[in-house]
Amino acid sequence: MSETTNTPTFAELVRVSARIGCLSFGGPVGQIALMHQELVEERRWISEEQYLHALNFCHLLPGPEAQQLATWIGWKLHGVKGGLVAGLLFVIPGALVILALSILYGLAAQLSWFAAVFLGIKAAVLAIVVQALLRVAGRALDTRFKQAIALAAFVSLALLALPFPLVVLGAGLIGTLVAGVRPDLLALKPVAPAAAQAPRPWGASLRSLAVGGAAWAAPLLTIALTLGRDHVLWKVGLFFSKLAVVTFGGAYAVLAYMAQQSVDHYGWLSAGEMADGLGLAETTPGPLIMVTQFVGYLAGFRAPEPFSPLASGVLAAVLTTWVTFVPCFVWIFAFAPWLERLEHARRLKGGLAAITAAIVGVIANLSLWFAIHVLFARTAPARMGALTIDLPVASSLHWGAALMAAVAAILIFRVRLGLIRVLGVMMALGLGLSFTGLAGV
Repeated sequence: MSETTNTPTFAELVRVSARIGCLSFGGPVGQIALMHQELVEERRWISEEQYLHALNFCHLLPGPEAQQLATWIGWKLHGVKGGLVAGLLFVIPGALVILALSILYGLAAQLSWFAAVFLGIKAAVLAIVVQALLRVAGRALDTRFKQAIALAAFVSLALLALPFPLVVLGAGLIGTLVAGVRPDLLALKPVAPAAAQAPRPWGASLRSLAVGGAAWAAPLLTIALTLGRDHVLWKVGLFFSKLAVVTFGGAYAVLAYMAQQSVDHYGWLSAGEMADGLGLAETTPGPLIMVTQFVGYLAGFRAPEPFSPLASGVLAAVLTTWVTFVPCFVWIFAFAPWLERLEHARRLKGGLAAITAAIVGVIANLSLWFAIHVLFARTAPARMGALTIDLPVASSLHWGAALMAAVAAILIFRVRLGLIRVLGVMMALGLGLSFTGLAGV
């Protein structure tokens, strides 16, 4: 390496990782920038080249890339124990905060002023999701072929109601095939020939997969043996375990699928409550995918037997966080030793590029889903040729929500106010409208 790096003690790694975990607001972009400033620029623990190399690697994996990058940095500096401490400290502060907020939400959700505050949050979330859509589209759709993939993904989800995993995995397969014959369609750069490399680390990878897989499955096995497969904890654990392996493209990419399954299939919460959970996750440090903990808490809280509602909610929240994040550690410990080889895998990069393009269509579907459920009280099935889709009933437009969504859009796109400030303003506006009756709650 041309850059000189310093190796911290394990105690220094713990201290700085805890600092990053408590300050990691702003979503993956802000979190990645924070780690770059703390670990590359100021402390020089990781070189610029290593950092970018690892970031590209983390984009190949399912799960929150910022948390996986933190885990990789800890692994690079102090092996498995370093990876565990850096990854855990990135997650734990936000997990504790959103658990506390989830408990408060479960206890106070029926209060009118509380509902009005969260109506403001819903309006802000709608504008935030649209902002994420535009940001990802501007970065990802740099060829006509990618634009076609994004459109196909949107149509597949919004009109054809195809399963989210099928859409994402299908896009990955198409990208893998296209990369072999027309890499220019995906704007792939030429891959340099691989230099002489160390032996393939099969042993370390298989051990990591075996140990991590056992840790991942242990809570579910315990639940199956003690509570049975009809219990809400089994359903929560199984659903979020499946979700953990298809979370390519970040939290926004899977939110619509998670919301539709949680709301329509399982009935754990309402569409409006799903938007509330995303708003809470936006205000806490750590990965945005932590919204899964909010969903898990409400699922357990509302079907508590044989526990109390609070105990069941906490158990479901902890279980959700466990099955969501254990795979992140498994991917890093199993595949990080292959990092240099993966950089030369053109077909793998092609699959990732196509998945990233499809994610734009996925987030567009999420934006539409949130808009319909935040701005309208009712939907009704409508025929479009051979298709039947749910369209909003115009007379059920929520004028207070529409007004606040417009204000949130102005604050984000014109005033360019920061995320936390936008949420604060919208919460205050929702509370203010509750006293005028315009909030409608």
